[in-house]
Order: sequence, then C-alpha cells, then structure tokens
Amino acid sequence: MKRVYILFLLLAALTFNAQAQTNIPKDTVVTTRHEATINGQHFTYLVHKGMQPVWDKDGKIVATLSYTYYERDGISDKTARPLTISFNGGPGSASLWMELGYTGPMRVNLDDEGHALQPYGVKENPYSILDETDIVYIDPVNTGYSRIVDKDAKGSDFFGVNEDISYLSKWIQTFVTRNNRWLSPKFLIGESYGTTRVSGLANALQDPSIGMFVNGVILLSPTGLGIERDGPVEEALNIPYYAATAWYYKKLPADLQNKKLEEILPQIEDFTLNELLPALAKGGSISDNDKKNIEQKLENYTGIKQSVWDKNNLNVSTNLFWKELLRDKGYTIGRLDSRYLGIDEKEAGTHPDFNAEIPAWTRSFAPAANDYYKNDLNFKTNVPFWVLTGNVFPWNSDNNHTGNDLREAMQENPSLHLFVQSGYYDGSSCSFFNAEYSMWQIATSKNLRDRMTWKGYACGHMIYMDKQSMIEGNNDIRNFIKNAIPAKGQSSDYTILPARPAK
Repeated sequence: MKRVYILFLLLAALTFNAQAQTNIPKDTVVTTRHEATINGQHFTYLVHKGMQPVWDKDGKIVATLSYTYYERDGISDKTARPLTISFNGGPGSASLWMELGYTGPMRVNLDDEGHALQPYGVKENPYSILDETDIVYIDPVNTGYSRIVDKDAKGSDFFGVNEDISYLSKWIQTFVTRNNRWLSPKFLIGESYGTTRVSGLANALQDPSIGMFVNGVILLSPTGLGIERDGPVEEALNIPYYAATAWYYKKLPADLQNKKLEEILPQIEDFTLNELLPALAKGGSISDNDKKNIEQKLENYTGIKQSVWDKNNLNVSTNLFWKELLRDKGYTIGRLDSRYLGIDEKEAGTHPDFNAEIPAWTRSFAPAANDYYKNDLNFKTNVPFWVLTGNVFPWNSDNNHTGNDLREAMQENPSLHLFVQSGYYDGSSCSFFNAEYSMWQIATSKNLRDRMTWKGYACGHMIYMDKQSMIEGNNDIRNFIKNAIPAKGQSSDYTILPARPAK
C-alpha cells in the first residue's frame, strides 16, 4: 500500500509539472512604477516583468524566457541612454543574483559581510547603476520562470555553449527591437558562466544577420572562456588565490602578513610565473635542492606546509587546499568564497563535504526573489521559480571558443571596451589570476590592451556579497560605462591619420 501511495504522489507531481509547463505565459509583461534615490539622485523608474518567446526557424514558439527590465522614467530620448543586458551563470542559474544583489535598484536584506538578515526580503539599493543605465536581467531556458514550451523541442537545442549563444542573440535582437533601443549604447554583463555567455554574444550580435555592436563587455568572476590551460599552467595559476586566502586567515609569515594584500600579490604572481611554472614543467627532472627551495616558498606564500607540497609533487589541488588550510581548527573553507567556513563529518580527507557558501546564499536570495516578483512587481504565476537548477544538463561544452569570440569582436569593433572584475577570495575556476591569464591571451595587440581593464576586490566569487566591494564595483561599472561611450561625432572606425581636409 505504501508503494502505491508513493507512486500516486510521483504521478501527481509529474502531472502538476506537465500542467505547469503548458500554463506558462509565453508572451506577456506587467509594468509597475517605483521610485528610488540612487547615487544621490531621486527619480522614478518602471519595471517591466515579463516573458518573451524564443522562436524556431519556422516561426514556432519553442521556449519562453523570463526577464526583468528596469527603465528610468521620464527620459524621452533613449539614443543617449545606455542599456545593459545582464546574465548570471551556472549555466543553470537565474539572473536574480546580479539583479537583487548587485546592480539593480533593490537588494536582498544582507548585512555588510553578505550574511542574510531576518526577515528575508529586499530593500532599496542606493548604489545601483540604474542612475546611469537601464538594465534587463534575463533568465535563460530552464532558469527562473523560463521554460521549453514546445513538446517537440529538445533540450539539446538550448543546453550548450554555442546553442545558448545562438538562441539568446536572437532573443536580444527581438527585445531591443520591441523596446526601441537600437540607437542606445549597449553593454553586456555576465557573472561566472555568464561571462562565457556574454563573451560569445559580443561576437554573435555583430554577425551581419543581426548587426548589433555593443560598447562594452563586463566580466564578473570570469570562467576560462574556452582558453586552454592544463598541466603546469593550470596548476600554477592557483597560487595567487591560495596566497590571498592564507593572508585573510593570517597564515603567512610576518614579513608578508603585515603588508596589505595588494602589496604582496605582485611578488607572488612573479614567483608563480617565473619560478613555479618552470619547476612544474620540469616534472621529475627537477633537482632535490631546487624542489626544496620551491616547496619552502610555497609554504611561505600559501600557509600549506612544505611536507604537503612535497607529497603532492608541488601540486596541491584546490580541493585539498580548502580542506588543509584550517584543518588544525576543524574547518574547511568555501570554494566560491574562502571567507565562508564549513564543518565536515571527518577532519581527515582530501576535500570538503560541501560548498560552505552555497546554502548561505540560496537561503537569502530565493525567498526574497519569489516574494519580490509576486508582490512588488505583481508578476503572478504558478510556475516554480528555479534559482539554481540542474535542469540544463547534459550541457554541451564542446567547441568553446568564447575567449577568441571576444577578441574577434574587439578586433572588428573599435568602440568595444572590456572591464573584468574579480574577487581575491574566489577559489573556483574563476579565480582572479585565471582572469588575468585569460586577458593576456585575448590581448594579442596593444590596440586591444588599451581597451581592457582588470580590477580585483577584497571579496569572493559574488563580489556584491561584501558591501564595500559592492559599492566600489558599482562605481567602477558606472565609470566604465561613461568612459566607453564615444563622444558625439566621434568616428567608430580605426584611424591613425587626421581627417581629410574639406574640399
């Protein structure tokens, strides 16, 4: 009888899920008016919370995407008003993190260090970039309220690096057309996997079939962007992150610990590139003396004992680092933000039992977003809001050339600028030194380097979980947008000669 009851519940759940999929509003929008004081300016703004379809080549609706579009009120001429198109990562993540944590006019109720406060909910974000730019936050298929709606459509049409870029570029084309923003300066911003997404989109949007050239791309905690790094390079690039985390927990020798983090990082980055990398490349051919010398420096720079480095052939994995650094105190450290602590079942082992930061972030954002969309933005639906889901897998990661895509986009578009933001305590594949490495590989020409900027912040993967970093980061984005928009009458082509004199 118990088995029958369980089967009944399972069938009921499946039936509800199928009904939810068919009841998704495919093409709708709800508009509400709000007011805020941001960056010292008081103004009203409109929020358009809606769904916009994805069509196949035959014009059939196959999916629908949820979005939140923030538009400053009272601006009649949009040709000078920037539009910022924002994505989060995952790839199975909705875009609520950036919207309600960083750049949007409302922010989840957090303390200065990013910990959730009771009661859950949102409050005004006076540091938002809405004073400078309108913003649309987009949830890709199977995130947020976005879903596949055609029973014949396949997940493989959406769930992959290039598939994702292909349908989203067309979706953006439609959105910009519907909202009459073709003449507006445009910016793409992505976090984590969202950086893979927007790097590819910068190039895809420039394709002659669309013809949309953006003014700037902002990469927040960028992935590897399809730029190969394995063996010694992959191993060595972790060291500056290890050093930053060890500094945070006061695990470094006094001569390093007593300095500011930004003061010691150049020394550690130089060691990484010019001493450790060649040592790793030598493998077993390295001399005993040279190996001991490298191990001693690794202990000084990372807080991990020389014996551990020796037993692991100069390569302590990130998993082992997260487990080992505070093992003597009974804690592990977070993967995406080393400032978060976890407790494992056993102090022994080579990796943490779980990511300490994920539960903390989810329990603050998920309740707030669900309530905000329904009660503040008046968007009512029975479709479940998927915050961070596995319903985008298997994900096709083959032929990821998004770093090259971004370089090509910058080569073809002299007006395209790049700004990269990284947290020093991000230990994922999006670590700050990995981000710098990616920029070195993209910037093959001085004329590209002059349009590229990187900045590090004293925080983790989600820069905005730290209030001071959130304030600085928004100010930096605001200034980047202002500086990336050409002056009126300025040429958008490469020019090294003065203009021809008038006849």
